[in-house]
Amino acid sequence: MHPAVLLAGSVVALVLSVGVAATLGAADVSLVNVRDVLLNHLGLANVPVRVSEDAIVWQDRVPRALVAAAAGAGLGLCGLVLQSLLRNPLADPFVLGVSSGASTGAVAVAVLGVGGIGLSGGAFAGACLAFALTLALARATRGGTAGILLAGLAGTHLFSALTSLVVFAVADSDETRGVMFWLLGSLEGVRWDDVVLCWAVVAVGAAVCLGYAGRLDAFAFGEDIASSLGIPVARTRAVLLLLTALVTATLVSVTGAVGFVGLVLPHVARLLVGHAHTRTVPATIVVGAVAMVWVDAASRVAFAPTPLPVGVGTALVGVPVFALLLVRRGRAS
Repeated sequence: MHPAVLLAGSVVALVLSVGVAATLGAADVSLVNVRDVLLNHLGLANVPVRVSEDAIVWQDRVPRALVAAAAGAGLGLCGLVLQSLLRNPLADPFVLGVSSGASTGAVAVAVLGVGGIGLSGGAFAGACLAFALTLALARATRGGTAGILLAGLAGTHLFSALTSLVVFAVADSDETRGVMFWLLGSLEGVRWDDVVLCWAVVAVGAAVCLGYAGRLDAFAFGEDIASSLGIPVARTRAVLLLLTALVTATLVSVTGAVGFVGLVLPHVARLLVGHAHTRTVPATIVVGAVAMVWVDAASRVAFAPTPLPVGVGTALVGVPVFALLLVRRGRAS
C-alpha cells in the first residue's frame, strides 16, 4: 500500500475513531449528536442539543479521546526513536527511567503533599529528575548506547523502589488505591488544556523527528557508519534523548504510566510502511493515535460503570500483538 494512501486512510480512521469513542459510555449518545455538538462548538452549526449531552461529549468524552490519541501518538513516536537510536528493538519510552520517576513524583505529591504543585506537576518533576540521573550515570560510565540502557534500567528500579517505599510507609488504604489507579494509567478527568498540552508536545516531537529522519536512518546501521557519513553522533543522540524524555514526561504526567504502546507500535508501523523514517514517523503517530483511542474506549466500557485503567488495557492488547510480531519475525528469519 502506498504510504500516502495509508496515511490518509489512517487520518480518516482517527477522526471516525474519536467520534465513535465519544458515543460509548454509561450515557447513550448517538454519533449524530456527537457530530452536532462538535459542529456547534466549532462554530459551524447551531443545532439544538441537550445540555447534558453537550457536557458529556464536549467536556468529557472528546477531550479524553483526544488525550488518548496524543498519548498513543507520542509514546509510539518516542519508542520508534529510541529503538532506532539505541539499535534495540525492545527499547520503549520508559527505558530512560522516565515512567518510574514520574510515578515517584506523583506519589510524593499525592501521599506526602510535597510542593503543592499537583499530581501532574509532581509526575513531570519526577520524570525529569529520573532522566537527569540516567544521563549522569550513563556519562559517568562512558558506555555509549549500552551505558544508556543500563543506566536507564538502574534508574527504573531505583525510582520503582522509592515509589513502593513511600506507598508502604506512609499511604493509607484510600491513598494507596488512588495512587495505584494512576500508576496503571488513567485518563479520568482530563480536560481541554490537557489536550492542547499533549498535542503541542507531540507536534514538536514529530517536527523534530521528521527533521532528523535521515540521521535516524543512518543510526540504524550503527554509530560508526553514522559518524562516517558526517553526522554529529553525540549531539544528535543528546537532542533526541532529551526530546523523547520531555515528550514522555509530559504525556505520563497527564495519563500515568501506559505501557507497551511505545514498544509495539513502532514495529507495526515498520511492518506497514517499511523502515525509512520519513514514512515510519507519520505512520507511527497516526497508527498509535487510532490504536490508543480504541484501547481506551474498550477499557472505559468493559467494566462499566467502573473504568479499567488504560495501562491494563494496553498491556492486555499489546502482549498478544507483540507475541504475534515475534512469531512472524522468527518465521521470516
